Amino acid sequence: MDQELLMKQIVEQVMAAMNKGTVSAPSSTPAGGRMTAANYPLAEKEAAKIKTPTGKPFSSLSYEKVLSGELTSDDMRISPETLEYQAQVAESVNREAFAGNLRRAAELIAVPDERLLEIYNALRPYRSTKQELIDIANELDGKYGAKTAAGLVREAAEVYEKRDRLKKF
Repeated sequence: MDQELLMKQIVEQVMAAMNKGTVSAPSSTPAGGRMTAANYPLAEKEAAKIKTPTGKPFSSLSYEKVLSGELTSDDMRISPETLEYQAQVAESVNREAFAGNLRRAAELIAVPDERLLEIYNALRPYRSTKQELIDIANELDGKYGAKTAAGLVREAAEVYEKRDRLKKF
C-alpha cells in the first residue's frame, strides 16, 4: 500500500474518532467549572472548549488542512489546558495518581522535544553529576515553569547521590 494513502487513512480514522459526536450539543460543565466523568470523552462532549497549543479550535482540525500546510505538527499537539481537563475528569473518578501524571505532562509541553530527550538521558543512572541534575531542575523551574518536574529531578539528584548512581569523573 502506498505510504501516502496509508497515512491519509490513518489520519482520517484518528480525526473521525476525535470528531465523533462533536456536532451534538456540548454537555454542561458542573458548578465550579471543573470537568467530570460526565464530560468524558472531551472530544465528543466538550470539543468547543478544546484548543490546540497554537489556539486553533479542535473542531478546525482536518486531514485536508494538514495536507495543505494550514495545520502544522504544533497544531496537532495536546494543550496544557486539555491535559488539565483530562486531569479533572480523572480526579472525578478517584484516579488522583493519573491526574497528577497528566498535570506533570502539561508542565512539560513547553519543553522542546529534543530537550526532553536530553533530560531523559541525563536522568539515567551514572549519566550526570549532582550539579548537572540540579542545573536541569533549575532550568525546568526557571525557564519552563515546570515546578513539579523540577522537584522530581532534584529528588532524583538526592536519591542518586545516596545510592551512588551519579556520574563518576
